[in-house]
Amino acid sequence: MKSTSSIRQSGAVSIFVVVFAVLLMSVVTISFLRIMTNDQSQAANNDLSLSAYDSALAGVEDAKRALAKYQAICISSPSDCATWKTNLSSSQCNRGIIYSAVVGSGVGSGEVKIQQSTTSGDQALDQAYTCVTMKLDTDDYVGEVAQNESQLIPLVGQDGQTVSQVQIQWFSKENVSNEEGTVTVGSVAAPKPLPQQNTSVNNWNVNAPPVLRTQFMQTAANEITLTDFDVMEGTNSNSNTLFLYPSTNGGTTGAFVGRDVRSQKNNPEPQPKDDAVDTPLLARCDAKVSSGNYSCTMTLTIPEPIGAGGRGTAFLRLTPFYNKADFKVTLRNSAGGVINFNGVQPEVDATGRANNVYRRVGARVNLYDTSFPYPDATVDVGSNFCKDFGVTDDAYIAGECNP
Repeated sequence: MKSTSSIRQSGAVSIFVVVFAVLLMSVVTISFLRIMTNDQSQAANNDLSLSAYDSALAGVEDAKRALAKYQAICISSPSDCATWKTNLSSSQCNRGIIYSAVVGSGVGSGEVKIQQSTTSGDQALDQAYTCVTMKLDTDDYVGEVAQNESQLIPLVGQDGQTVSQVQIQWFSKENVSNEEGTVTVGSVAAPKPLPQQNTSVNNWNVNAPPVLRTQFMQTAANEITLTDFDVMEGTNSNSNTLFLYPSTNGGTTGAFVGRDVRSQKNNPEPQPKDDAVDTPLLARCDAKVSSGNYSCTMTLTIPEPIGAGGRGTAFLRLTPFYNKADFKVTLRNSAGGVINFNGVQPEVDATGRANNVYRRVGARVNLYDTSFPYPDATVDVGSNFCKDFGVTDDAYIAGECNP
């Protein structure tokens, strides 16, 4: 016969085991539920964040429409251009959007709701862009250009300010393949080494800044003569080309004149060359670049135009060879002070909302003159070019070029 004490001890152990098992299962269940809740909340936040970002992008797109309308107004009715620019450049949220009426006349002074489907349930996201502002005059022009591609930049400064210099910076940290921002560049001596390359091999280091072909073109305000693009008058010139070669021992200042062997002087006869140094210009480049900065910097003095009335239209054309590059261009006066670009690349600042989540984005808009297209070249080839044709009275004579 079992004793009463032994039975009671056995029952107590069973109770403790059950209690601990229940506690363990409760902890596991609560932890699992908490993980599920956090994941669900994170997914909802990610969805709202993406929707808020989309709302901000919608604001950027409406700003582009407003800028396009402003551009058309300035072409068709120049007297209204200043009023439009004042309203579009306002620091008041959505002022430029409302003034341009690109989102309809029913929009008030507050946020702009994003048009959504009425059947998909997207209304629950409650999307809108709350604040869009535009800055038409910017202190620089930024962009990116692929290897062997070109970017044409109108050099249009603010009214009444004379542009005497242009500062070019290129090759940012985003162009470098390593996290440290280490740039492959060193001291360079003459003759400057160029890579030996064929159609399939490029020996230029991927972390090395490209050689930058820099072309300057301008016209006089009151006249345009095609022959003025091939000659010089004193130190005045309408067309110049130079090559900026990256190096740690290069300079940070230079000039467009004096390095283009194609430019000839009008007098005396016969026409001598531009006293040119037929080599690339060494540009100072740092061996390390931080985020938001550029490895290479060169400030170039631009010449006065040939012709009457001072400078009219001017352009800068940048073409990187052997590598791609981000770049920044800044206009300066004779004392080195910054001159803002006048409506060339407006900056858009947009804040979007989805429910109670906000996202903010910034964008640049290239506001080119649509009435003047900018061709890269008449012919642009990467290898051989063969041109062969013949004309007779009654037949075409086939040449030796392969189709």
